[in-house]
Amino acid sequence: MSELISAEAKSWIGRSGEPQRVEINRSDIIKYSIATEQRQAKYLEGDEAPPMFMFGALRPLVPMDELGPDGISVDKFLPELPLKRVMAGGTEMKFHRTVHPGDVLRATRSLSDMYEKQGGSGPLIFVVYDLRVETEAGELVMEERQTRILR
Repeated sequence: MSELISAEAKSWIGRSGEPQRVEINRSDIIKYSIATEQRQAKYLEGDEAPPMFMFGALRPLVPMDELGPDGISVDKFLPELPLKRVMAGGTEMKFHRTVHPGDVLRATRSLSDMYEKQGGSGPLIFVVYDLRVETEAGELVMEERQTRILR
């Protein structure tokens, strides 16, 4: 297989993006809980965020013209690669504490690995990100490892 990942792209491994600050409010928890058909009162009343709440809370709000054809904002924390079609490759999440209204969280994403494989329909590039979410005081809230596949 030819080498698809340039030395410049590989130099991104180990880089971290700017930390993202997120203030959690009761109204957002309630809206998310209703939209995702939660059943437990602690979620519907906004006392605690459901586990997958953070997935949406960290998505950037961008103008329509900055969305890709799939309706998701273009990831600026991705080096230039020859394959352009991005697909989800899996997510592993580890929760350390619940999220409550009033929490002020800091999320930092790092590019932790990049490798290529030969797939049934051609070459694939795997990009692995690690996300660390903690309170402003440094208490660990959540860790996530996300893999994206480019083809």
